[in-house]
Amino acid sequence: MDHKRIGIMYVLYALVFLLIGGLEAALMRLQLLRPLASYVSPHAFNQLFTMHGTTMIFYVAMPIMFGFVNYLVPLMIGARDMAFPRLNAFSFWLTALSGLLLYYSVIGGYGLYGDGNAPEIGWWAYAPLTEKAFTRGHSSDYWTLSLLLSGFGTIATAINVLVTLLCLRCPGMTLGKMPLFAWLSATMSVLAILALAPLTAAQLMLMVDRYLGGHFFDTQAGGSAALWMHFFWIFGHPEVYVLVIPAFAFVSEIVPVFSRKAMFGYPVMVAASVMIAFISMSVWAHHMFTMGMSAPANTFFVLTTMAIAVPTGIKIFNWLATMWGGKLELASPMLFCIAFLFQFLIAGLTGVMLASAPLTWQLSHSYFVVAHFHYVILGGIFFALFGAFYYWYPKVVGRMMSEKLAKWHFWLFVMGFHLTFDVMHIPGLLGMPRRIYTYEPGRGWDVWNLIIGVGAAVQMVATLIFVVNLFWSARRGKLAGSDPWDAWTLEWSTSSPPPAYNFATLPEVKSRRPLWDLKHPEDPDWRYE
Repeated sequence: MDHKRIGIMYVLYALVFLLIGGLEAALMRLQLLRPLASYVSPHAFNQLFTMHGTTMIFYVAMPIMFGFVNYLVPLMIGARDMAFPRLNAFSFWLTALSGLLLYYSVIGGYGLYGDGNAPEIGWWAYAPLTEKAFTRGHSSDYWTLSLLLSGFGTIATAINVLVTLLCLRCPGMTLGKMPLFAWLSATMSVLAILALAPLTAAQLMLMVDRYLGGHFFDTQAGGSAALWMHFFWIFGHPEVYVLVIPAFAFVSEIVPVFSRKAMFGYPVMVAASVMIAFISMSVWAHHMFTMGMSAPANTFFVLTTMAIAVPTGIKIFNWLATMWGGKLELASPMLFCIAFLFQFLIAGLTGVMLASAPLTWQLSHSYFVVAHFHYVILGGIFFALFGAFYYWYPKVVGRMMSEKLAKWHFWLFVMGFHLTFDVMHIPGLLGMPRRIYTYEPGRGWDVWNLIIGVGAAVQMVATLIFVVNLFWSARRGKLAGSDPWDAWTLEWSTSSPPPAYNFATLPEVKSRRPLWDLKHPEDPDWRYE
């Protein structure tokens, strides 16, 4: 029940599903490579985008973030384990079971009447598509039950992280001296608890509809399809910040180390993170502008969606201010963070565009929205995540990853990403709807979809290089030592990999950079904080 082993299991589990989700995306791009293609059937295409979206959000992004948090939080705050080790293990196995249950639907979803197979309701599962009249068999039930289990596991982990941060900090580590990673882990955990509760409630209501004669979402019996949309997006948009706040945490630890400067504006960074979490709970209905809400409701969600750009902009400013005047070392973790800053800025700008209700009336359900979403998830979250892999891998494994392979991974992934998702905005502006499995020639989409497909192939090659680097470096990589980056937080004070008990004696800290104080007793940080 060592938190480090559980963290590694979360990450390895997510990497397996990353390959599965990537394969599903490749099959969809193959189908859209040319007009009137028939590589997969419409039925199979619906299943592919349902399973791809569900997999990447619930079984790749969330587990991998909680894996990093599990591994690093106790080490960073000078604790020997999480507050509830057994609950920690139970949470992981709930998440693991839920993913296996989802994919069991491929063979188990046929049910008694030969209907079903994998779910084909989209990762958002809009009503009334999920009602029995439209989704026979058990495929939707597997989707519902798997997300219920995943939600319980995630909420339990979030509670565990919060209790650990509040109760197990080492002597001297006040809240104001916690690393930014710890602060953002706490913020993400609170947001996960708040966001997953309505999704869990909606799943239970859906099960009542399907099996106990309820009519929450059954429009033919007086239910409301819009009710499901509200429940889902009250979860769905904060969920983006559940994923992006850990990405902010990675960047906030990596950028100062490779700039050789303390983080600019630590208190403001903490405040901006809390504000992002707070505002994110009030923006969900910008996904529903085309539904026909009232003008005051539209206006409210336009304003809140634009407002969330302010604390996000503050964070970008602080990262740039940290880099400004620093001695930049462009190792692979820093390269991925720099790319993150540029790409997340673009993602935020297109997000502000989509905050405009009249523009969203034109672009909603088009490939412009798909491009924006992937700019956030892939261009923002995954670039920061790759930086985190290259930064903390030496601590976890005890060996350095190959810098040569890392640079190949970085440049290929950057090229493939921009070839895919920069271009994807264009067919969206030209009116290409999302979720279509084919299209007629001559609509102006043909060349753009071909370029997008080529970019997706380049990204797959880059990802395979990353996976090879992970496993090759574990056996052949250069020995890392305890602190290969000359970093400043407590996890780098232990051996690589750390012992099961983390610290023989609990450390005592006086500042936000305890290792700087240790290495530079003539100029410690605590004099200035």
